[in-house]
Amino acid sequence: MLEKMDEFFNKRSDIYEEHQLNAIDGAREFYPFTASLLPVRNGAAVLDLGCGTGLELDCYFRLNPSARVTAIDLSEGMLAALKEKFPERAITVIQGSYFDVPFEKNHYDAAVSVESLHHFTKEAKTSLYKKIFQALAAGGSFILTDYFAQTEDDENFFREELQRLKAEQGINDHAFYHYDTPLTAGHEMQALKEAGFSHIGISAKWGATCTIKAVK
Repeated sequence: MLEKMDEFFNKRSDIYEEHQLNAIDGAREFYPFTASLLPVRNGAAVLDLGCGTGLELDCYFRLNPSARVTAIDLSEGMLAALKEKFPERAITVIQGSYFDVPFEKNHYDAAVSVESLHHFTKEAKTSLYKKIFQALAAGGSFILTDYFAQTEDDENFFREELQRLKAEQGINDHAFYHYDTPLTAGHEMQALKEAGFSHIGISAKWGATCTIKAVK
């Protein structure tokens, strides 16, 4: 049965880190690698989308303990765990959808998202990426680590399967439901290009997971 996104992660906040680190190929490498691409200057401003319990921040604060992070997530349970982990860090926590939360323009040195955006369509992500582009200062970068469909056929199958399940379960609202519908990496980079980013490329790869860096 499909579950609403916030409810799904609230129920699993206590096992989230164990699952992420042990069930996803390359996770123990891609979290620190992602953090290594974020700015290390004193007081750098970073926007973290779908932050969860902050696994990427575990690594990032070791590199830059003075960073100022705005962390957004749907799940109250995830954010509670995040705040408990980092009581002395400069974190602004926002519970909500990163599609809806307004971002301060020309403010952030970087934005980051890890294993969160594979639930959404290219159209929805292009709109979000335009918001991120506008939120970044000149020369700022968006670091996206996520897993991707290997072919267009796979991408289409995931999307059609979600629609089939929603119809089967009588779901006709516009809430976010937890079901993975990853794009291909090519379509992901196309969405970033359409949003205005330049110098878009894959920085590293672990099986189906890639880190994409896009510069404003």
